[in-house]
Order: sequence, then C-alpha cells, then structure tokens
Amino acid sequence: MEPQDYTRLTQNENRKWLYKDITEKIIGAAMEAHRELGNGFLEYVYEEALCYELRLKRISFERQKELDIYYKDLVIPKKYKADLVIEDKVIVEIKATQGLTEIDEAQLLNYLKVTKLHIGLLLNFGTKSLEIKRRIL
Repeated sequence: MEPQDYTRLTQNENRKWLYKDITEKIIGAAMEAHRELGNGFLEYVYEEALCYELRLKRISFERQKELDIYYKDLVIPKKYKADLVIEDKVIVEIKATQGLTEIDEAQLLNYLKVTKLHIGLLLNFGTKSLEIKRRIL
C-alpha cells in the first residue's frame, strides 16, 4: 500500500466518527418528532417539529440557510438552500415521502460536495418508521 493510500484510508476512517455526537442528538430529536406526529404530514410540519426538538436540546441551527456552491475556484452565483444546517457542521435534508430514493441520496451527496461540508443527514418522515441516512464525504 502506498503512503498516500494509507493516509486517505486513515482520514476516511476518522471521518466515520466525525460529529457522531451531534448527529446522534439530531437523530434523537427527529425520532421524537416522528414518534409524536407519525407519518402523513408535509415536510414543513416535520421541519417545524424538528426545530422545536432541537431548541429543547439547545442545539444551534439555521433554517433554509443559503450556502455557497463551489466549482474548483469558482463560487457559483446561485445559492443552495439547506433545510437545516446544524452548528455549521451538518446538513439536514427533510423528506416526507413513501421512501428514500437513490436520487434523494445523490442530492445530499452533491450538496456535501459543492458546499464543502462533510456530514449530511437525510431524514424521511413519510414512512411508518423514521428513515435515516447518514452520509460522510
């Protein structure tokens, strides 16, 4: 194994634990919101409920935050609006669908790539049980 391969492997392994504590708290807040509301509401309702739970846990967040999109050394004029950005570290995308798709997951990964953030959560409140995807770049 080349030294750069080992370094890349170690960095990826370390990223696995990046912001683990905060993502667990976010997931706990989402589970409480889903437990209380169930499925069948619009995304906006779940966003409101999740924000309420995050406030109770004293977790800082921004709603509908405009984020720069980077392409090489260019900042694209149009901004991306994240459903939530938690503590300037974690992008949270909220869905209320029958199930997450590869397109939903690709969207989250693309947002991580272009915003230079490393951790994203995809939360789907539209199913009987809360559907969660945690992605790391």
